[in-house]
Amino acid sequence: MTGPTPSPRQEDPAARALTVLVADDQEIVRTGLSMILGVQDGIEVVGEVADGAAAVELAQRLRPDVCLFDIRMPVIDGIEATRMLAGPGVADPLAVVVITTFDLDEYVYAALRAGARGFLLKDAGPALLAQAVRAAANGDALIAPSVTTRLLRAFADVGPAAPPTQPLDPLTAREEEVLRAVARGRTNTEIAHELFVTLSTVKSHVANLMTKVGARNRVEVALWAYDTGRVRTGPS
Repeated sequence: MTGPTPSPRQEDPAARALTVLVADDQEIVRTGLSMILGVQDGIEVVGEVADGAAAVELAQRLRPDVCLFDIRMPVIDGIEATRMLAGPGVADPLAVVVITTFDLDEYVYAALRAGARGFLLKDAGPALLAQAVRAAANGDALIAPSVTTRLLRAFADVGPAAPPTQPLDPLTAREEEVLRAVARGRTNTEIAHELFVTLSTVKSHVANLMTKVGARNRVEVALWAYDTGRVRTGPS
């Protein structure tokens, strides 16, 4: 006798397609993003919506692996939609990736504060878009040096809503090195090569950093690094 068929959320992620919900008020952009993702191996777009309220409702009902949200949407904007699905008070947060245009939109910084796991430019291209979705689904966050770090630098002077949390246990010298690398947009593999350590060692350091600074993902680790002055603002 065979057992019950597991639900999609219970299956091994490696054995099924990653599900994505796309929300953008511009039909041509929404359709384009869905088409790009739809031809990627292992990625399936399960919904498209044109406003933030519909995005939140559908996301809560479908529980996709990743939500891809525009910032400026009617009814509820992308920031509030992100906060409702991935904010600090959400018991079972969803992974949200925010997309925006490269106009140094003041809402990007707020979106990261609201719980976004990463963000992209709308012209990022198929490879980076797929990379961001896979990273978010794996519990990681895409911090591309040409995108995220530049915007983080631009908005670092805005400052956090409250003084940044200081770790009870001081960071080790190696953790400080890893912290600065994460804030500069380096991947775990790049950090391992730079510091001449194994990939598992880097992952362990990143996990320790998240615990010590109270961050839920790499984006929050990077924000904390800027908030505390570990990484200085200014040109690349």
